[in-house]
Amino acid sequence: MLAPFLGYLWSVTRLFLKAPSGRQRFNVLGALNAITHELITITNDAYINSQSVCDLLWKIAHLNLKTPITLVMDNARYQRCRIVNELAGTLNIELLFLPAYSPNLNLIERLWKFVKKQCLYSRYYSEFTSFKNSINNCLQQTHSTYKQELDSLLTLKFQTFQKSQFMSP
Repeated sequence: MLAPFLGYLWSVTRLFLKAPSGRQRFNVLGALNAITHELITITNDAYINSQSVCDLLWKIAHLNLKTPITLVMDNARYQRCRIVNELAGTLNIELLFLPAYSPNLNLIERLWKFVKKQCLYSRYYSEFTSFKNSINNCLQQTHSTYKQELDSLLTLKFQTFQKSQFMSP
């Protein structure tokens, strides 16, 4: 998303914000270690598809981790396809699919929100390359500059509802 996001705005008169014309894509597919917060990413300027997911699985497998790997994923069609499932089985990576419409249960969604806030809120990029560089720089600094902030954001504490009440129609 190269278009600007408003961080805060209060105005008596109408303001016009600069925004680039045209549509260019920059996709980031990532996997986040829930304990160490290490980030593995695959990026492209086209579309995320099953091959992108397979590339991410290979990248995770090449880390040579000695512990079992479970990858939490949403229900995108390209993530649930046969090619991805077969490769995950071959690489000994378990795929855990979240229920539909529950991004709040996926830890990496907190990271994407953080990156969006750092790179996109109230910012204008006149060139696509500066936009991409800003996002890449932010992602590269997750284990250094932003580590302390992300360690408190990326906790394994999820809101649960012990006593929920449902209203009858």
